[in-house]
Amino acid sequence: MAKKITDEQPRVYFDCSKCPAFCCSIYERVIVTNRDLKRLAKHLGLTVEKAEKLHTKVHKESGERVLRRQKDVIFEEACKFLDKETRGCTIYHGRPEVCREYPDRTRCAYYDVLQFERKQQDDINVIPLVQITFREAKKVVVSDGNGSEEILEWKQGRQ
Repeated sequence: MAKKITDEQPRVYFDCSKCPAFCCSIYERVIVTNRDLKRLAKHLGLTVEKAEKLHTKVHKESGERVLRRQKDVIFEEACKFLDKETRGCTIYHGRPEVCREYPDRTRCAYYDVLQFERKQQDDINVIPLVQITFREAKKVVVSDGNGSEEILEWKQGRQ
C-alpha cells in the first residue's frame, strides 16, 4: 500500500483577504518586543532607535511598548501599518510576533462573526462592529439550598 502524502499544516477556516482587518483594528495594544523592533527596523531599512521613535510608543496604562495607530475609515483607529484600501499589512514580513501568531488556531472568531452576520443580513458587504472591553473580575463563592459554586463577579463601570 502506498504511503499517503498529506500537508502537515492544519486546514484553516478563515480568509484574511475577505476580512476588514478586525485584528489590526480592535486591539489598541499591539505589543512590540525588542526582537520585533529589530525585525521592523531591518524590514524598513531604519536603525532600531529610529523605528522605535517613528513607529512605536509606550502605552499609557500598561507601560508596554506598542505599535502606533492611525485613524481608520471603517473602525475609529487601526494599526498604522494597515493599508486602508486593501485592508492588508504593509509590513507583513516585518510584523511583530503577536501578529505572526494570530489567531493561533484553525478558526478566527472575528471571521466567523463576519461570515455569520453577512449571511444573517443577506449582505456580503455588511461589517459588524466589534469592541473588546476588559474588566477586572474576582472569584466569589455563592451558596443556596443546593450547595455552593464559584463564579466570577465583574466590577461595574468602565475600567
